[in-house]
Amino acid sequence: MSISNGSFQNFAAREGNPGYEKLIARQTELYHKPNDCRDPFERDYTRILHSLAYRRLKHKTQVFFNIENDHICTRMEHVAHVESVSTTIAKELGLSIELTRAIAIGHDLGHAPFGHQGERELDALSRRYLGKSFFHEKNGLHFVDDIELLEDDYRVQRNLDLTYAVRDGIISHCGEVDENGLRPRQEYIDLHDFTECGQYQPYTWEGCVVKLSDKIAYVGRDIEDAIRLKFLTKENQEQLADLAKAYDNRAINTTVIIHNMIYDVCANSSPEKGVCLSQQFYDQLKEIKEFNYRYIYRNPRLTPFTEYAKVVITQIFSVLLDAYDGEDTLSELRRRAEIYPELMGAFADWLSKYCDTEMNFFDNITEKTVKCGNKKIYGRLETEEIYVGAILDYISGMSDNYCIRVFNELITY
Repeated sequence: MSISNGSFQNFAAREGNPGYEKLIARQTELYHKPNDCRDPFERDYTRILHSLAYRRLKHKTQVFFNIENDHICTRMEHVAHVESVSTTIAKELGLSIELTRAIAIGHDLGHAPFGHQGERELDALSRRYLGKSFFHEKNGLHFVDDIELLEDDYRVQRNLDLTYAVRDGIISHCGEVDENGLRPRQEYIDLHDFTECGQYQPYTWEGCVVKLSDKIAYVGRDIEDAIRLKFLTKENQEQLADLAKAYDNRAINTTVIIHNMIYDVCANSSPEKGVCLSQQFYDQLKEIKEFNYRYIYRNPRLTPFTEYAKVVITQIFSVLLDAYDGEDTLSELRRRAEIYPELMGAFADWLSKYCDTEMNFFDNITEKTVKCGNKKIYGRLETEEIYVGAILDYISGMSDNYCIRVFNELITY
């Protein structure tokens, strides 16, 4: 049944909104397609959809590392849930579905392999070697701004160059802090001013919808996966049943949570109160989240996985770091590719796309590198710090499967 709240129509990110031109601003103007019928946010959506980073989400851990199990939620499925929840809410509130979809599909592009455990390991390495934190929201902005490339009409690879509103929604989507009544911030800031997770609210109402939808989407699905993998005891499941009865539900699962909370958000949100749940469902969401942390995310059965993820990521990092040789690093990586062809060879090919074209020595250049018109963010690899940043970027973009593959190369003689 449609709720048809529609109370946010005057604030939607559409033409006619006083700030619309700021919302669709890009760092670099995209090449023109004269017969393109998409608006700027729809174009962002398809650019993300076609990106390699999005494709790799299907092999990235959401919570449970189980790459052989077809029925365990991956990062890509989670993104699809968030897109479904957020666009339903946006439609009922009268907001831009196009912007909401684009933020939703791109919001987790910066996630590391092995889920939040991989993120913690990269954060530890970043703090140790670079003196700054690593968090997936900011890494997501970095990926869509600097790393991900798409071919243009002339087969030249270029940066994604997404709109401000989509980039903002990606870096500001942190849902770890419990809060209700989300409202967009007033300041049109440089998004690189974010130095910590959740530092600023989204700039758009659509971004606020995605931020809340992210939390709604994951709590129920994580419970379903935990039951499937026998992480929850009979006593735990009885606690869930009691929690459901307290809110007049027959069960707590993805379907129930998403249905009830979508309706509740649409019925209770307003420009005055913000994007919000009723107190009843806000309390329920907090209780479910607390249950998940106690019995799922901190479950001792995850310990072997966390230790494994740490070993895999730190060893790959160490081996790549050992190859640093200043401006001769690409040549050194090529030499070491004789021993580790997958790790060193693929990394050298990838790295060369982001280095100054003056480094085009015969043995360091490939046809793919020549056809890259993107930002050269690593310069000439003048410092080890720049190189460390490149390694962290490369590892953070890996899927679980690929991370394991290159690690196995290190331990196979």
